[in-house]
Amino acid sequence: MTIIYVLIGIIIILAVWVIFAYNHFISLINNAKEAWSDIDVQLKRRYDLIPNLVNTVKGYATHESSAFEKVTQARTAAMGAGNVADKGKAENMLTGALKSVFAIAEAYPDLKANQNFLSLQTELSDTENKIQASRRFYNGNVRDLNIAIEAFPGNLIAGRFHFAKMELFTLEEEAAKQPVEVKF
Repeated sequence: MTIIYVLIGIIIILAVWVIFAYNHFISLINNAKEAWSDIDVQLKRRYDLIPNLVNTVKGYATHESSAFEKVTQARTAAMGAGNVADKGKAENMLTGALKSVFAIAEAYPDLKANQNFLSLQTELSDTENKIQASRRFYNGNVRDLNIAIEAFPGNLIAGRFHFAKMELFTLEEEAAKQPVEVKF
């Protein structure tokens, strides 16, 4: 009779452990999804600022149309990117295109003194900082999830319930070393 109670106790402990482990994975996944939504909000804010910035610069530098087209194309590609890796590549292209717009602005002293342009630069710089902070938060949550999926004994539960690792949101080294430069 004692053996039956011990076996029932072991089964109950295992069942409770599986429930807690499963719920832990659900929590980690939801934290990562929430962190991604923070990035998404900041990227949408950035996408909304870019047309205003381009139009402001366009008013002073009408002959620089190729740079404006590149920014528009890069913005469209970034907005349409599906997965995390594609989003990272598209954001790198957009960052490079924005650098060309700011380089154009350097050549126009009247533009650099324009209040609308200065305000847009400040908002874009603030948004870039928020994107960077959101990216760090997301990557931290994804790292925790991926470690839990790979580490024993969590990997047993992750494999059984088909929990999958998530991708980190990274920028290319070149883009990370040279953020969008905002000069006043």
